[in-house]
Amino acid sequence: MAATGKVKDQETYKQVKTILVSQPKPARSPYYELEEKYGLQIDWRPFIHVEPVSVKEFRKFRIRPDEFTAIILTSKNSVDHFFRICEEMRIKMSQDTKYFCLTEAVANYLQKFIIYRKRKVFVGQRKITDLATALKKNKSEKFLLPCSNLGSKQVCAFLEENDFDWQDAMMYQTVSSDLSDLSDVTYDVLVFFSPLGIKSLYENFPDFMQNETRMAVFGNSTSKAVIDRGLTINIKAPSPEAPSMTMALENYLQKSNEPI
Repeated sequence: MAATGKVKDQETYKQVKTILVSQPKPARSPYYELEEKYGLQIDWRPFIHVEPVSVKEFRKFRIRPDEFTAIILTSKNSVDHFFRICEEMRIKMSQDTKYFCLTEAVANYLQKFIIYRKRKVFVGQRKITDLATALKKNKSEKFLLPCSNLGSKQVCAFLEENDFDWQDAMMYQTVSSDLSDLSDVTYDVLVFFSPLGIKSLYENFPDFMQNETRMAVFGNSTSKAVIDRGLTINIKAPSPEAPSMTMALENYLQKSNEPI
């Protein structure tokens, strides 16, 4: 392993033939253009996945969703698993329940489960602070925060700091996927988007050696996870010249590969 634990300053730009992206395969993606342009094989494999917390396990928390008058939803997963738990517990939420959605995408997804009324659905742009005004106007409500085993630190901190009546509830878990079938497979580039992907890599392959594999990482927290493992970062995004991972990869490929 090239255990330098840093972003590589001087790169030899050895040719890239294979790339593994640690995410599910999308229907459309600019990665496909890179694949064709540079004659690559790009494979897709999620290194992590979401598993439900069973109702039997959830009951141990002694939480009943219908005892809360407002629900804070941070993702589509939180929507799915909140209503799954309600259904499996045979709980019907009051029509007066208020829903606070971190993004418009989450609010739109919520319409699969409730009759959408503006008076009871509040929408942010990305952060919990976007909802601060609406939340404070409804401070008398009792709030439930469906979450995963990873929690939702920013949301919890905001609710705690502002003395809301609230409770978090773990309804699903983000866990490492089984990658054992890749034990004898090597790629020229591994692409990671979260520290959990790095965690999964080492849970599956404790003796992973970087050797000539190039590491492409997105975000500061992912970079830190890679460096903490003593690995070398060869490709990094976002940056002023490469705000996306595909742009960062293309910048590298322009030097390592000839377009076909």
